[in-house]
Amino acid sequence: MSDPLAAAVQRLKEAGVDNPRLDARLLQAFAQRGGGSLDALIARRAAREPLAYITGHKEFWSLDFAVGPGVLIPRPDTETLIEAALALYPDRAAPLSILDLGTGSGCLLIAALTEYPNAHGVGIDSSPDALAWARRNVAAHHLEDRATLIESGWLEEASPGFDLVLSNPPYIPSAEIDGLAPEVARYEPRAALDGGPDGLDAYRALAPRIARLLCPSGHTLLEIGNGQDSRVPMLLAEAGLRTLKINHDLAGIPRCVIAGRNPAPV
Repeated sequence: MSDPLAAAVQRLKEAGVDNPRLDARLLQAFAQRGGGSLDALIARRAAREPLAYITGHKEFWSLDFAVGPGVLIPRPDTETLIEAALALYPDRAAPLSILDLGTGSGCLLIAALTEYPNAHGVGIDSSPDALAWARRNVAAHHLEDRATLIESGWLEEASPGFDLVLSNPPYIPSAEIDGLAPEVARYEPRAALDGGPDGLDAYRALAPRIARLLCPSGHTLLEIGNGQDSRVPMLLAEAGLRTLKINHDLAGIPRCVIAGRNPAPV
């Protein structure tokens, strides 16, 4: 009798899937929990549909997030922003006012509000599909009383006075998107990836907006792409924001710019 798992692993391997054995085992477990037939799940993964879209879940900051078509899948690299926030504001009881620009699944906002139980936050996104996932996640984490979600371009809504402005904006140069892994290029929303010709369009738009939104002692934490650690601080400086530090992710890549109007040293 053939081994269904071995056949699944081989099919994923032939499709060019990274970690085919791990994905096959995860999909087998998902099938056993009622997620569908293993053959159908493996076929989707062999077509390079992201595993998180197939299972409908992705972990971020040890929290579970519902994800699917229309929303960017949370990445471990983005956890660098939460780590930076905790270092900036070690008092977990602080009643912070938090803004997440381009909230997507809501992972940054929800992780921050989970760490700061007295904080309140606003998540803004222009995509109704992404906001539908964010609303689902806010409800799942019982944060409806502390999180407000707004459908808007990030230059159009929100009032000044935030202690902390978070953003993981699109930062991949347009010409590079089609060369990304098929899971990303074919399935994830292009608007959440495409940073324009040089990958910096979002930062040009965000910098003056953030400068207006921050309270005088507030900070902004921005995720950046590889090689953008010199250009983004320059764009922020043009808007009157001073970069204090750039934190690296686990791969050693500069990933999180820490800046503010009149920020305290870090």
